Amino acid sequence: MDEHMDVAPSASGSVLDHVPMRNEDGEIRHEFVEEIARAIEAGDSSALRACVAELHEADLGDLIGALDPDDRVRLVELTGRDFDFSALNEVDETVREEILEELPPETVAEGVRELESDDAVELLETLDAEEQEEILEKLPLKERVALERSLLYPENSAGRRMQTEFIAVPQDFTVGQAIDYMRETPDLPDRFYEIYVVDKDQHWQGAVPLDVLLRTRRPVALTELTDEDRRRVSVLEDQEEVARMFGKYNLVAAPVLDTQDRLVGVITVDDVVDVIEEEADEDLKALGGVTSDEELSDTFLTIARGRFNWLLVNLATAFLASSVLGLFEGQLEKMVALAVLAPIVASQGGNAATQTMTVAVRALATRELGSSNAWRVVLRETLVGLVNGLAFAVITGIAAVAWFKIPGLGIVIGLAIICNLVAGALGGILIPMALERVRADPAVASGTFVTTVTDVVGFFSFLGIATLWFGLR
Repeated sequence: MDEHMDVAPSASGSVLDHVPMRNEDGEIRHEFVEEIARAIEAGDSSALRACVAELHEADLGDLIGALDPDDRVRLVELTGRDFDFSALNEVDETVREEILEELPPETVAEGVRELESDDAVELLETLDAEEQEEILEKLPLKERVALERSLLYPENSAGRRMQTEFIAVPQDFTVGQAIDYMRETPDLPDRFYEIYVVDKDQHWQGAVPLDVLLRTRRPVALTELTDEDRRRVSVLEDQEEVARMFGKYNLVAAPVLDTQDRLVGVITVDDVVDVIEEEADEDLKALGGVTSDEELSDTFLTIARGRFNWLLVNLATAFLASSVLGLFEGQLEKMVALAVLAPIVASQGGNAATQTMTVAVRALATRELGSSNAWRVVLRETLVGLVNGLAFAVITGIAAVAWFKIPGLGIVIGLAIICNLVAGALGGILIPMALERVRADPAVASGTFVTTVTDVVGFFSFLGIATLWFGLR
């Protein structure tokens, strides 16, 4: 431990002056967390304020997550107005709820007022309706109405993601008037990339990028610069579709229109990055049969309860696969080698199917796989399964003969491997496509069905071929 670790934080400087927050790998130093915890225990508000003022919201969120639960609320209370509430959007939802429930509504309302509208909505949407109302009623009328309107939009819609701070100017403005307006307006958004042109009823007319605006002489009318075909989104559009549009057209911002084509907000690329991370996280959890809202900070009972139902489904399908073994009980008793090798066939098929399924689910999510290229991709995956099946048939067959000294066993397991790898390839792509067609989430349900198919086909093909080859009855 460094020599300066024994120096206690004081009002004269930040804890960061004594202890670096992160190590060489970017992880939070345990010593730093201990220093903050000691300052919280001592009620050293000055030192904590100085530290919080220097931290980025993401770093502050990491610090909150590293603290003991009792210290988190105390940190917010001791730092007061210096605490950046946007940091709460950087922590697990469970941690955020615990902190917000412990804080007085007046404190939360004061913190919400300092946030951009999209961050404020993200903070409030995790609370129940009663808690939301308790906080919203502490806000000024104009801010409360804007947040209430955003919260009314469907979850995961553009209306929930947008920020309502944007720059809109009349369509009869010149470049000079637009620039003067921005200079004289005190409540501009913290960050913006374009201005929007609207009519007197706030209907969207087009967009003017800032770089175009600043390269043009003052007397030029904005209508000459306005891009009327600018990509825009509806408040009801799914956030995943918005993210896909940003990626496809390389956007940094997009106006958000209501159902009457009135400009009501803007979505920026930093919001879209969050959406991409959330959707990827959700898909990854779904492939493993984990609920999308499970967090590392959840209690073991919450996690166990969330995973139980999917494990129950898996147990039922496992019994289905095992029932195939029961059909060949007599054959297994006569040739023990079959019982030893059967799981190998099923496992290889399952692994191959998981590879195909992962690619298929991702392609469906990104719209790379659709009706136009479906059968070409199905044929390709079938050929992949066949080629790998032939290769592993030779490898597995040689290993089986060397192990049990039964020549025919190599042919039997080789044929079964080919059957199951082809079945795994077909199941890995056709099942996600079928689930997508019936509006089910392929990421959630594909794994269990695909594994069941490869287990059943693997056991049945191996034991069935063995029964015929060796004349077992």
